[in-house]
Amino acid sequence: MAAKKKKPILMVSSAVYGFEELLDRIYATLSTLGYEVWMSHKGTMPVDPKLTALESCRRAVKDCDLFLGIILPRYGSGKEKPKDDSIVHEELRMAIAEKKPRWILAHDHVVFARSLIDNVCKEMKLKRGEMKLKRSAIFEDLRILDMYDLATRQDVEVYRDRTGNWVQKFGSIDEASLFAVSQFRRYQEAEAFISDNFGDSGAVKKVTKKKGGKL
Repeated sequence: MAAKKKKPILMVSSAVYGFEELLDRIYATLSTLGYEVWMSHKGTMPVDPKLTALESCRRAVKDCDLFLGIILPRYGSGKEKPKDDSIVHEELRMAIAEKKPRWILAHDHVVFARSLIDNVCKEMKLKRGEMKLKRSAIFEDLRILDMYDLATRQDVEVYRDRTGNWVQKFGSIDEASLFAVSQFRRYQEAEAFISDNFGDSGAVKKVTKKKGGKL
C-alpha cells in the first residue's frame, strides 16, 4: 500500500482581533484546497510548552513550507515590552530571512494610511518614526507601515532585486478569499514549487545563518 502523501504546510500569519470572520474564511478555503494550515486563530499552530509564544511562532515559520502573511490595521500581540515588535512582525521578518515562498495580503486601510502619512511626513519634513499616532481601531500602530515596507522589500535598493515583493491589497473578505483561492488552488503545482525551491535546504540555512535570522 502506497504511503499517504504529506500535505504541504501553509502558515497563515496575521493579527486576529476584529478580523476573525476573515481568518475563518481563509482557513476553510485553504484546508479545502488540501493544505495543512497553521493558524494561531484556529489553534492549529504547533506549540512547544517549553518555548515562549514568540519562539514557538519562529519555529513554525522555519518549519512551514509556504507562508501567507496578512497585514491588517491591527499590529498584533505578543510584545514583552511596548517598544518590541509584535509576533506577526517577527514572523514576516523571519519568513523573508528564511526565503520562504510567501504571499502577502494587505488591508486597504494599511495602503491608504501609508500613502497619507508619507505625504504628511513629506510636507512636514518629518521621518515617519517621528510622527505620533493616536491608537484606534481603524489604524493601530505606525509599525504596521514598517511591515508593509518590509513585505514590498523597500530595504532592497535595486528594484529588480526585490523578488517576492508582491503585496495584494484587499478591501473585503471576498477579495482576500479570491486571492487565496487563485494562488493556492493548484495543489500539485504547489508541491512542485516546494520541491524546486527547497531542493537545497542547506543553502537556505546557510544564508539565514549569515544574517543572524534577521534582515
